Amino acid sequence: MPQDPTALILAYFVTPLWLAMGLLDWFCHRATQIETTTGAKESLIHLLMFLELGAPLLAVLFFVVNALVIAFMIAMFALHEATAIWDVSYAETARRVTPFEQHVHSFLEVLPLTALLLVVARHWGQFLALFGAGDEAPRFDLVWKGEDISTVYVAAVIAGAAVFGLIPYLEELWRGLRASGGALTPAREAQARDVRA
Repeated sequence: MPQDPTALILAYFVTPLWLAMGLLDWFCHRATQIETTTGAKESLIHLLMFLELGAPLLAVLFFVVNALVIAFMIAMFALHEATAIWDVSYAETARRVTPFEQHVHSFLEVLPLTALLLVVARHWGQFLALFGAGDEAPRFDLVWKGEDISTVYVAAVIAGAAVFGLIPYLEELWRGLRASGGALTPAREAQARDVRA
């Protein structure tokens, strides 16, 4: 691992904190009985957001960061923000999103932006090149990092993402489907939506 402070902050502070906040968010959902309020539909939205941030994370872990990877990160961050708005808009139709959960959400939105900014700072030339500025030509090829990959760190991040993100959200989805007999939304939430319509 390089001794660049931005790399160290990204690797050992931002990424672990993002994973911890994801698990804390799962606890918030569990406390508000998501399986009987917004149900599996909201859990699928959570899994979508996990993928929207997981894909750029994998890109940075496995590929040389260039204009293509930076553009992908920017696009996925924007998509994640749009999905986050959809998530909360839907959640508030059937369950209470507590102030504490909203505060957790603020971390889940700011940490990916922080990660993006740290990556941009480390690869400023390719970021500028993406917009036709600077001295570098933009590179849009996927280049495997190969021996530059820290196998131990990558394994730890993937294991952490599975344990703190993927598995809890899959469990949440399973609970929602089980509670509603396989439907995406609980009967109570569907009835409430029909009344509002």
